[in-house]
Amino acid sequence: MTDKVAKYKMLWDHHTHTTYSHGKGSILDNVKAAHEKGLQSIAITDHGPGNFCYGMKMEKIPEMRADIEEAMKIYPDVKVLLGVEANTLLRAPYVDISDDDWKDLDIVLAGFHFAVLGCGMIPNRLGIRSQSLLVRNTDMILNTLYHAEEQGHHIEILTHPGDKGPFDITEIAKACEDTGTLMEINGKHPHLTSDEIKLAAPFDVKFVISSDAHIPGNVGLFRPQLTRALEAGLDPERIVNIVLTEEK
Repeated sequence: MTDKVAKYKMLWDHHTHTTYSHGKGSILDNVKAAHEKGLQSIAITDHGPGNFCYGMKMEKIPEMRADIEEAMKIYPDVKVLLGVEANTLLRAPYVDISDDDWKDLDIVLAGFHFAVLGCGMIPNRLGIRSQSLLVRNTDMILNTLYHAEEQGHHIEILTHPGDKGPFDITEIAKACEDTGTLMEINGKHPHLTSDEIKLAAPFDVKFVISSDAHIPGNVGLFRPQLTRALEAGLDPERIVNIVLTEEK
């Protein structure tokens, strides 16, 4: 398995964090790391503003744009996207960004996080995994994906699906198929797990590997996630941001 994983490289990493939320490096630090890893592009996707512990300030977007422009002058080989990892909510608009916010961003990711008013979730660690909770949590994700499309928006990546609570991965995979949303195999969290990948694989859905880097050194991290996918029997050609570097 290790030999097989070594034959692949990551093309781009579209889930990274900076000091604009609770990452440890600047935008320039992350872009430098992407350059050093040979990535074609990187997305700066700090946590949505609804997180009252470390959500980004949307009024800082012009400052972030300026930082990105400066970073691309220094590292012109790396395309840098400005995005957000929006927080999923139980009620419309189902994410913690406004219509105006969508217009200012190049890419939008969405996923569940704690410390967000209106998420309505109960942590796994409390041991509560009732069927009604699973249905509610799953409906939250489905509503997030479908509502965005209805409003003329698109969630590019569903981040770490299955993390922090009970979810019906098959229902979520079907919604990702319908909306063209990438299902993430995350580097910071164990989701999608191998078992969850097996549940999602029968659907016509694409996968993406993300580092979810909170420190610059983790930008471009992908091999543990790829190992997880291969262990699940997933065809690596369904992972959109890795490529084979030599013949099998």
